[in-house]
This record gives sequence, structure tokens and C-alpha cells, in this order.
Amino acid sequence: MQKKWSFPPELDSKLVARLADELKLPLPLAEVLIQRGYGSVEAVASFLEPRLAHLRPPEEVPGMMDAVERLHEALQKKERIVLYGDYDVDGVTSLTILGRFLKAAGFLIDYFLPERAREGYGLSLAGVERCLTTYQPDLIVAIDCGTNSLEEATFLREQGVALIVIDHHEPAAATAAAAGAILVNPKLEKDNTNHFLCSAGLVFKFCHAFLKRFPNREIDLRYYLDLVALGTVADIAPLMGENRIFVRHGLKQLEKSHWPGIQALISISEARAPFSTSDVGFKLGPRINAAGRLASAEDALRLLLTENRTEASQIARRLDRLNRERQDIERAVTSEAEAWVEANLDFTSQKSIVVGQRHWHEGVIGIVASRLSKRWHRPAFVIGFNEEGWGKGSGRSIQGLSLVAALEACGALLEGFGGHAMAAGLKIHQSCFEEFKLLFEEVAGTFLKEEDLIPALHLDAEVDLAMIDHAWLSIQEQLAPFGPSNPQPLFFARAMTPLKEPRLLKEKHVRFEFSGYEGRTLNAIFFNGALAELPKPPWDLAFTIERNTFQGCSEPQMKIVAVRAAS
Repeated sequence: MQKKWSFPPELDSKLVARLADELKLPLPLAEVLIQRGYGSVEAVASFLEPRLAHLRPPEEVPGMMDAVERLHEALQKKERIVLYGDYDVDGVTSLTILGRFLKAAGFLIDYFLPERAREGYGLSLAGVERCLTTYQPDLIVAIDCGTNSLEEATFLREQGVALIVIDHHEPAAATAAAAGAILVNPKLEKDNTNHFLCSAGLVFKFCHAFLKRFPNREIDLRYYLDLVALGTVADIAPLMGENRIFVRHGLKQLEKSHWPGIQALISISEARAPFSTSDVGFKLGPRINAAGRLASAEDALRLLLTENRTEASQIARRLDRLNRERQDIERAVTSEAEAWVEANLDFTSQKSIVVGQRHWHEGVIGIVASRLSKRWHRPAFVIGFNEEGWGKGSGRSIQGLSLVAALEACGALLEGFGGHAMAAGLKIHQSCFEEFKLLFEEVAGTFLKEEDLIPALHLDAEVDLAMIDHAWLSIQEQLAPFGPSNPQPLFFARAMTPLKEPRLLKEKHVRFEFSGYEGRTLNAIFFNGALAELPKPPWDLAFTIERNTFQGCSEPQMKIVAVRAAS
């Protein structure tokens, strides 16, 4: 698919030069930092060296201290407490952080995870009823869910069960607080500095607030940072502000994790230190998620809570097998969905993708929707229907269309829906499927223009290839961790000609050589480049700069993202 090359704006050259000089940065990296909002020496220095001491006071989060006092009261009275979580990585790691913290403080609590197929997402009535039957709790602490569960909170109040909610999801007009629940959610205040925290980060701050109010010198919160990093990266939270601090330090903590389950997960996934967000996003996170997608998330929770290395290894192997099974199912559903799109979608007129089949597994539909949306750069919903004709769908969007706003316009056809602007879920009966496809396409057409359907390459800075050396790599790595709101810098170079004919790798990838630092050869890899129609050189190149390590030797390498005829 053709992409628009979106070039960076003109910057104050004096400011760029001053930052580069004072902080010993290559000019292009100084440009990247200024574009991302770090326009002073102090701001850049703080960004490059994020410290735990820079975390904001936890009591600034709405509801935080009320929840701390209520939980402490319950612990002192020996009330029965259940931590109620969710089955994704953020939910399971959040549950683990608070559970391990309370255990370290000398308290015993119970855990509850809903079953995806029978009880659905979050704090559902079906899940709450099973939780009450199983544990007869006095207090439920709902984590990563529950903000808008007014009906469930009312039911718990009627049963005489108290409710604390620690959650980061968007609050509706009526929240669980209306039924007496204590809500800890930064989004209850529009301008709260913790607005972008996921639940793992929020629970860490809750533990911090608890220790500030009730000190315990035996507990070191730094031990939990690896779990915070797992939840934050897997939940695709913006890597800015406190999230950046958590993930930078959490990735380092992964290298010396105290938890047997994390150690076993690293071993089975063959991840290698120093760890990156890619290791979490593509190796560790999917294995934790696989339990909740295909079976019960109980295995993932047991893995993170166990102190037994043998048990940890056994569970990690089970999760690895489940993840491979999930990959097989995902590939099959993706293949069928892509085949349908290629055969039925009119790319000249249609602005959305809605596909559904009876046998598609609900545990993979979100991943498939993401793949469809990325491949064709359109909002996409993938729906799996059961034998009774009820379907659960997951959607992913592009800039310009809020899925929540679109689903509100289609609400009469849906049994229920929820989510965010870029990701959402729905429930629908098959009898309404065709009408929903037509209406969703109509709504998408009112939001999206033709130019919105052309993906953009947002280029960060122009680079002279002769600048790229080992020192560059070391400085660029200080900009990590990379992810949402802090992507790996995408550079461009103009009118480049390779030194020799390219090499074909595995019949689809292409390796080039260009003239680099002090006349040395600079290698470049273009994944799937053999499938692209390359113009005659010279070329304009869009690329990232990577560290390529082979047989113990490390060299800079370009990873080409796009090629066009030199303009």
C-alpha cells in the first residue's frame, strides 16, 4: 500500500544546535526530542534519565487515600478480602502486584478471575455471583475493571459486600461510586497527571500510598517494577511521563526478577537481556495472554504468584503450548478474514471492514482485527458467532474515527458495546449482522475522508549516513523504551544509491550496502522488500537505525521501512 511521506516541521536551528552541543547529541536526535516536546536542556536531561524519584505523589490520584484507609480497616478487622481482576496481562499483573504486596505485609487474601466465555469481561453479574458463592467476601477490590459497573456495585451493596475499584478505564456518566463503591481512577479528573497509567502502574501507586500511610521497611516496591512494565507495555499504554519511568526501570528489573514465574517465562520464551518493549510485547506478554484467550487466566495468575520453581517451569511450558495453539488459530482466522476482504471489499468506495463467521474463536478476534486494520488502513471489526447466533466482536480503528462514537450511532443493532476510540468490543446477534455492516460503513463514511485512508509515514529527521556509528546507537538507546507516544525514530535520507547489487534473503527480504561512517559499509535490511516494486536508484529512504549483533559483534544497521524514487 502506498504511503504518504510526512516530513518534520521546520525547527529553531539555534535551539537544535544548543541542545545538541550541551547534551552531546547528534543533531537529528536533538530534532527528534524537540518535536516530542522536550525543548530545554532540563526537559531533555530528565527524559533521557527518568528516575523513580520523579514519580508524582500517589495521593494525587482521585480516591486513592480513601481506598487505602478502607483496605487497611478491612485488614485490621480480618475481613475476608477478594482481589477481583481481569484475564489480560494488565489485569493479571495488577492482581499479582497487590496480592504479593499484601502477602509481604503479612496478610492473606483470595483471588478471582472471570472466565472469558461464560462471564465476559470485567466485573460482570455472572462473575460477581460466582465470586460471592466461592468466597463469601466482606470486601472486593476490583482491579482493571469496575469503574462503570453500577449494576454490579448495587448488587454487592445489597449483599452487604463493600467494593473498592482500582481502574484506568474511561468513566461513564454513572459510575460504581453511585452505589457506594470507592473509585481509584485518575480519569475521574480531566487533567490528572496520571491520566495515562494502566492498572499495573495504578496498583503500584496504590501500594506506594499504602506504605506512605502505614510504613513497612521490609517491603521494597522496586521488586514489583518488572510486573508493572509487563502490564504497561502489554496494555499498549503511552510511554510518556510516569509510564516511561515505570517501563525503563521495569525492563531493568526483569533482568534480576525475584519471581520464579517471570524467570521461567523468560527462559521458555528465549528472551535475552537487555530486555526491550519488543520482548514484552512479542515474547512474554503473549504467553501470559494465551491463558485467558484460549482457556482460563488462572494459570497465568498462578505462574506470577508461585514461589515454587518447578511449578513455575511446568506452568510456563503449558502457557507456551497454549500460545502456539493461539498462533495457529489466529493464523487460520486471519487467513479466512483476509480472503473474504480481498474477495468482497471495494477499496475504491468502502471505508470500513466488518467480517464475521460462526466458528471464529473470540480469543483471537482482537488480534485479527488489528491485522486487518493495519494491512488495509481502515477501521475493522472481526466478529465470532456461537451456535445460538450471538456474536462477540473486537474492533481496531485509524486516526479520524472513534469506534465508541461510531458504535453509539449503531447502538440500536447491538446488545452491548464499550471500549476506546481506537479499540472497542461489541455483542450482536447474527440477524443484525448485515444491517450493522451497512450502518457502520455509513457512519465511517461521515467521519473519514479519502486522504484518511492513505497511511502516513511520519518522518522524524533527515540523517547523513556518515553520522551513524556506535556512539549514535548508544545515544539513541537512551531514548528508549519505545512504544506508543514514544516510537522509535523514523529517519530519512535523500538520493541514496546502493554500493552494489542487493542480496536476496529467504526469497523475500533484501539486504543493501551503502557508504557510511568514515567510508565504511553500512548495511541495510528491507524486510519483504523483494515483494515491493523498487524504482531505479537514486532513492529516498525511510528507515530506523538498529543495533545488529552477530557472533558477539555489534554494528549499526538501517532497517528500511519505505523506498521511493528520489524527489
